[in-house]
Amino acid sequence: QVQLVESGGGLVQAGASLRLSCAASGFPFSQFAMGWFRQAPGKEREFIAAIKWSGDSTKYADSVKDRFTISKDNAGNMVYLQMNALKPEDTSVYYCGADRQRRRSWTPTDHRSFHSWGQGTQVTVSS
Repeated sequence: QVQLVESGGGLVQAGASLRLSCAASGFPFSQFAMGWFRQAPGKEREFIAAIKWSGDSTKYADSVKDRFTISKDNAGNMVYLQMNALKPEDTSVYYCGADRQRRRSWTPTDHRSFHSWGQGTQVTVSS
């Protein structure tokens, strides 16, 4: 079955960088878009970044544009989120999700387009 395992979170100071990883298995990874979302306690799941199945298109939330970069390694079944210039408001649990549709022609950003969320990885940014 589909399995996603996030890692790489931690406690950092404002301005630092982290790279989150998501290991995928159980499905033809190269044919599905992937997304990163975050969810703080009491808040809805928030779109952060997504990458098209082919890897040639990405989308970002305005709040992280120019600071975060999503990438996809189809050979290794991995998706990454490089996070630079972290801010205290980036503190959250980060999740990766797999697109529900194979080879979607556009890059989805709605969390309802994704499924099989991992357990999440905590990112805490201190000021």
